[in-house]
Amino acid sequence: MPPLNSLKAFEASGRQLNFRLASEELGVTQGAVAQHVRALEKLLKVKLFERHARGLTLTDEGRRYLPPVRRAFDMIDEATTNLAPHDALLTISSTPSFATRWLVPRLGGFAEDYPNIRVRIDASNTLANFQTDGVDIAIRQGKPPFGPGLVAEPLFASELIAVCHPKLATGQHAISAPEDLQLHTLLEDSHGQWPLFLERALKGGKTLEIKTTNFSQTSLAIDAALAGQGVALTNRPFVEADLEANRLCQPFPFSATTEEGYYVVAPREPRNPANLKIIRKWLNEQT
Repeated sequence: MPPLNSLKAFEASGRQLNFRLASEELGVTQGAVAQHVRALEKLLKVKLFERHARGLTLTDEGRRYLPPVRRAFDMIDEATTNLAPHDALLTISSTPSFATRWLVPRLGGFAEDYPNIRVRIDASNTLANFQTDGVDIAIRQGKPPFGPGLVAEPLFASELIAVCHPKLATGQHAISAPEDLQLHTLLEDSHGQWPLFLERALKGGKTLEIKTTNFSQTSLAIDAALAGQGVALTNRPFVEADLEANRLCQPFPFSATTEEGYYVVAPREPRNPANLKIIRKWLNEQT
């Protein structure tokens, strides 16, 4: 285990990319910070920084090492904060698209209703293990069960609809039926649901020749639709506000419900049952 002071010096220097600024943050001399970093490099037998006249740059090894070290300090800080009885911290894990398109826009209301509960969002596609990652509750798309010792409650079904910019739906190649999609770019996310959607929409009949642009996240496909770049396939709750504000439109009424809905997942024996009950109730109220 590397010395804690060396890790603190490395983490601060990696953020600031400057020994002087790191020393001011840590309350020690610039020479002490540089000495701690050199000792860490000697212990690890790798070079973590390139030194320059005006500052530092991380080496490839330094760039790989910094994020997990920073997360470790964040977890220590979070664990220490959680000891304070007057300030409860609740960590919610969700996919980045769910956090961006559904959860984050609603969090202001939760903060107003429950000012004594701080919320931390862990937006990641990595499944929470609830043991070592500090996650209290997770929102995941799929089919239960999600794992031993976990309780899953339905949040909302996965209802897929096609959406696009209003000008695209009424432009030169207007869209009024699924067949019209072959004249437009389909914006595909990592779930790859367009073939299933089209098969159901066309009732197993005509096969369309389609052009797609692929994105790693649903939120990126929606952003592309907002920019008029094509037609996105998404869950209705993700775009309700955009539909109401006429930033997006649903060019034809067909929708498809899949078996993989959204669920609120939590340990059967949570760390803080009272706060977990509050956030579950609040999530259900939002739907």
